[in-house]
Amino acid sequence: MLYRLFLTLNSTYLIIVIFLVKGRYYIEILGKDLMYLSWIIFVLIPVLFTALSFLVAKSLPNDNISKDSVIEVELGNNTFLPTYLGYFFVSLSVNNCSTLIVVFFIIYVFTFLSQSLYFNPIFLLFGYQFYFIKTNKNSKIFLITKKQLKTPNIENFGNLKRINNYTFLDI
Repeated sequence: MLYRLFLTLNSTYLIIVIFLVKGRYYIEILGKDLMYLSWIIFVLIPVLFTALSFLVAKSLPNDNISKDSVIEVELGNNTFLPTYLGYFFVSLSVNNCSTLIVVFFIIYVFTFLSQSLYFNPIFLLFGYQFYFIKTNKNSKIFLITKKQLKTPNIENFGNLKRINNYTFLDI
């Protein structure tokens, strides 16, 4: 559960980054002259959190998917683009910190409660792809992997980390 809370934070934190850059916020110690450096740091925070999530994922339960059970593979990267565009537009329309806190909290809670798929666009920067895999038991699994899958004749996935019953991470 703690890992899922962390993944949800990673996937929604970009709302805060966009708000900070839009509002021309900066890190006080760096000063206003180095505002762009502050913005780079703001962007690096979710990237570093995402990198940390890969390290923490190693402690998740192991699981596997055999190639015999896979009947369909579908790329899932583009499925989430409308959601993240919505997040960006929301963060651009928020005008003050108190509104941001309320909006972020609501989005965070709904994302956590409704999320069976832990899509984080920053995973793409690390070379991961997102796939929906349909099994011969007619269940749909969300797989996060660096492998390029094109057909159901995939190799066995013997070292998966189970995030929940429908989401797996191939480290």
